[in-house]
Amino acid sequence: MNAIISASDLAKDLTGAHPPVLLDVRWQLTTAKAAGEPPFDGRAAYEAGHLPGAVYVDLDRELASAPGKAGRHPLPDLARFGAVMRRAGVSAGTPVVVYDGGQGWAAARAWWLLRWTGHPDVRVLDGGLPSWEGALEKSVPAPAEGAFVPEPRATGLLDADAAAALARSGVLLDARAGERYRGEVEPIDPVPGHVPGAVSAPTTENVAADGRFLPAGELRARFEGLGVTEGTRVGVYCGSGVSAAHEVLALAAAGIEAELYVGSWSEWSSDPGRPVAVGPDPQ
Repeated sequence: MNAIISASDLAKDLTGAHPPVLLDVRWQLTTAKAAGEPPFDGRAAYEAGHLPGAVYVDLDRELASAPGKAGRHPLPDLARFGAVMRRAGVSAGTPVVVYDGGQGWAAARAWWLLRWTGHPDVRVLDGGLPSWEGALEKSVPAPAEGAFVPEPRATGLLDADAAAALARSGVLLDARAGERYRGEVEPIDPVPGHVPGAVSAPTTENVAADGRFLPAGELRARFEGLGVTEGTRVGVYCGSGVSAAHEVLALAAAGIEAELYVGSWSEWSSDPGRPVAVGPDPQ
């Protein structure tokens, strides 16, 4: 099953016998704007225009729990997550397509959660809303209640200890910007640097200038260059488990399974007992 879908293929699927449920997960990490500008409001953006039939899902409130020691975007309460998905019309037998404003990070978080909790058919709209050439609508739909019940997989999720071990036994990719990995800047979390042994792999390098994913062959070549060979166990982390989900999606598009450290650097760096590496090398 492909992890991503083009806008043209989505348009065809929406007119087919089994159209997908559409989830709009527009979100931005940095809400601090220039003086006088309000923070980004995903729901307001949704209400101003969204794909026909799409249901809005709030990443901060519905795809994550409240920030704390487990990080800035810890896993959501799964009972609540299941209720949100059913409200949106999601059932295990219904395909789902998720999109955001184009960056792909928020959509990937929803994709990963649905995939990890057992949904068999979920994809991300490549390029997000900007790739859509059809009409938008402003009315808020009221889909029939879905029947999806989250059943987490036994694999696919890393905690801090497992991430530390994987950095030594396999490949742990750091999806943040290179300057954050190297410890040159840290605009959000309390300590700069990276998990010792992790490899710098900015998720921004998985996409072209238009925000669409690179072809699968180019993605495979990129990850091979980072040490991901056949049989390698792979994990990914970022700041708070959002952009890392996008890298897990890129790996899936390249035919590579990967695990996600959801707490990521926001959890790791909040524990003074965890070691920290700085500089360009994994260490």
